[in-house]
Amino acid sequence: MAATTLPAEQKVFLRGVSWETYQRLLHEHEDRSGVRFTYDDGHLEIMVLSSRHEQAKRTLEVIVDILAEEFDLDVHRVGSMTFQREDLRKGFEPDSAFYIAHAPQVEGREVDPERDPPPDLVIEVDVASPSLDRLPLLAAFGIPEVWRYDGSRVAIYRLESGKYTEAASSLAFPALSPERVTEFLRRRQTLRNRDWVREIRNWARQPF
Repeated sequence: MAATTLPAEQKVFLRGVSWETYQRLLHEHEDRSGVRFTYDDGHLEIMVLSSRHEQAKRTLEVIVDILAEEFDLDVHRVGSMTFQREDLRKGFEPDSAFYIAHAPQVEGREVDPERDPPPDLVIEVDVASPSLDRLPLLAAFGIPEVWRYDGSRVAIYRLESGKYTEAASSLAFPALSPERVTEFLRRRQTLRNRDWVREIRNWARQPF
């Protein structure tokens, strides 16, 4: 296997990795914390997550939770569980994944990526410039919506004809624009938590 290490971004990119080796690495690191594996047909990226990454992820998760409550939507969060399919020769761990429209189908049991529908929404925080383009990989799993934060703005992608296109609003929360999500993230840096939560709730309760 040929390897390229980029310590500044705390990641390792490997080529020529077999599916069996990927499985072994997942097994050996099943109790890991703060490490993410992404596999795409022989290419493997191992990333160590920073506190900046985790803070942005957590903030976006809270936004989803608040909006789901305000819009009276059932949500089943599966976090960063490993999604892998040998038939696709692909595997990934999202920063966070949510079942919303399909929540009743998976609630109360373990999700099987080979049998169950994909998550309705995946959050991706890409402040470390990953080597692998994860959008085609997510598209292969059929995930209908991705929120992608690059450190400065949130883009919302919808899956259309097997490819992602930037959208003007969320599929899960139709009143929500990427600009609004970005503003919620920015406001979190200047407001106390309870004031920030109240601001999101007030926005969700206005007529659209």
